[in-house]
Amino acid sequence: MSLPPGFLDELRTRTSISQVVGRKVIWDMRKSNQGKGDMWAPCPFHQEKSASFHVDDRKGYYYCFGCHAKGDALSFIRETENVGFMEAVEILAREAGMTMPARDPKAQEKSDRRAQLAEVMEATVQHYRLMLSTAAGQGARDYLAGRKLDEHAQNRFEIGFAPDQRQGLFQALTAKGFTPDLIVEAGVCAKPDDGGAPYDRFRGRIIFPIRDGRGRAISLGGRAMDPNARAKYLNGPETPLFDKGRSLYNHGPAREACGKDAPLVVCEGYMDVIAMVEAGFGGAVAPLGTAVTEDQLRLMWRIHDEPIIALDGDTAGTRAALRVIDLALPLLEAGKALRFAVMPAGLDPDDLIKAQGREAMEKLLSEAKPMVSLLWQREIEGKVFDSPERRAALDKSLRAAIKRIADPSIRSHYGEEIKRLRWDLFGTGQRGSAGGGQGGQRRSDFKPGARGKGRFTPPANALPETRASLLGATGDDVSEHLRAAMILGICAIHPALIAPFEAQLEAVDLRDPTHDRLRHLILAHAVTPPEQIAEKLRAQAGDDLEKLLALPHLRSAPPIVKADDIELARMCLAEELAKLATARAMRDEIADAMEDLEGLADEGVTWRLAQAATLRHQAERSKLEDNSDTGEDRAALSAQLQAMIDGQIWRKKH
Repeated sequence: MSLPPGFLDELRTRTSISQVVGRKVIWDMRKSNQGKGDMWAPCPFHQEKSASFHVDDRKGYYYCFGCHAKGDALSFIRETENVGFMEAVEILAREAGMTMPARDPKAQEKSDRRAQLAEVMEATVQHYRLMLSTAAGQGARDYLAGRKLDEHAQNRFEIGFAPDQRQGLFQALTAKGFTPDLIVEAGVCAKPDDGGAPYDRFRGRIIFPIRDGRGRAISLGGRAMDPNARAKYLNGPETPLFDKGRSLYNHGPAREACGKDAPLVVCEGYMDVIAMVEAGFGGAVAPLGTAVTEDQLRLMWRIHDEPIIALDGDTAGTRAALRVIDLALPLLEAGKALRFAVMPAGLDPDDLIKAQGREAMEKLLSEAKPMVSLLWQREIEGKVFDSPERRAALDKSLRAAIKRIADPSIRSHYGEEIKRLRWDLFGTGQRGSAGGGQGGQRRSDFKPGARGKGRFTPPANALPETRASLLGATGDDVSEHLRAAMILGICAIHPALIAPFEAQLEAVDLRDPTHDRLRHLILAHAVTPPEQIAEKLRAQAGDDLEKLLALPHLRSAPPIVKADDIELARMCLAEELAKLATARAMRDEIADAMEDLEGLADEGVTWRLAQAATLRHQAERSKLEDNSDTGEDRAALSAQLQAMIDGQIWRKKH
């Protein structure tokens, strides 16, 4: 549903963010200024005792100086209530006395039809609940008792029973005034091919109602009582209410539990979810008779940033987990991940809890593995890498998997982790394998984690002066370190530029911890009037900002010296941000190319390329330094470099 222009602006105008936030926090009145709408409280998003959560009622924004959470009234409702955007809009609109925009007639007609179908589903749930308590439901009650489902659990999940009758439900619903076509469209009854009267779709089965995130009954799941039944579990068909690829069992209660910091655990079936919830894991959900779909995965990420996949510990469960990996790789975003809790062989969550108790499941969830670990395990499982060709095949399959990740930052971090795992497997000295195997010494000086960072670590016997130098202290590329300092210095001297450059400042990779802390303090004032920023920033940053502005290259820089020239500062800031991003992108691309070559058929290629680069560097220096004392024959160096290029030393000789 789209909102008309101006609706959200009017909603924000009518809404007081301090009133919205005030329902969830206790204001620190010693620090707050209620008359100016300047309110402070302990943060509702992380545990703390001090009041670092700031609400500016006039601007309609909140910001936490501890966890850096920020947003407006809508985002606060979404985060604290764990609801979607439109639901947050509806909540605020009701409180503000605003009427949600009316839908067009066709949409209204469709909505009315869905409401009628929901009534059919609700009546069906109540009918099957009643049937469970009758004499015909004795066998179902015995089965549930055998599965340790007491009356409380049965009521909580509204479990029912469908007797083995052809038209028991159909007659009950028509007696309540529902038309046959509506009953069939709801999916609880089916129409025979010969055109006869509709018959009950669920017969001789224990019934599990399926509800959407708003609590509406949208379909049913049924477990057969007859062990010889053609299908052990049966779900309702696709209907205007029910799309099995977009729904999750126990969606609403799980969303509420996850909003209170419970983990989101994805199980395989109804009984697993019920067992998990009864054991205290309220954030349990399950797909509905299909493998996890892309829509379900996105739905899970709306509920929780890091769902735990806890599928059965058998071959089918392992295959399902691997399918989820292939599905998730292209969808990964920063902060959106998956973890996998590997069940013991032959057990599902229900079996594990019954056999070993809640503590065993809690331990298993706490040890859930990141997705990259399962990806790696899949590629090496049962394989021996005792030849260059086999190792090259592993490299090829891993690169193909990582390239499917759309987010460049995540793709880079996956490459780092895969490189580390590969180093652990093949290592220096012993070229190990998943099942043994020998290998030789590596000629490369590569170390995991060094990719593209320009890292410099002073040797153990370095002089104190060396360790105290900028290069030794930062462990980073000096030019990039100085450029990052310039960016922060310009923002501190020209606070009016913080808001226009907020997105670039958030995205820039500041690898020095002090720089990163200053960046967060600067961004915290993106919505603060510029004339108030300087004083607040100096008070919060303390010596870090003073030391930064005291750097020689900042003291003499035009945008720092000319504090009144905002346009000059704007151009310089844009240029520094662009240069920093370009330099790092170029270096990372080169590092990626070097890593792609690493471990393939000819491992000497990276060494030879490095030698060529060294010669080129020497040649360039000799051109710039007209110094006869160096003893370097520039012509000879140039000729040697050209010979290496002409000879294409990077190609393997046959």
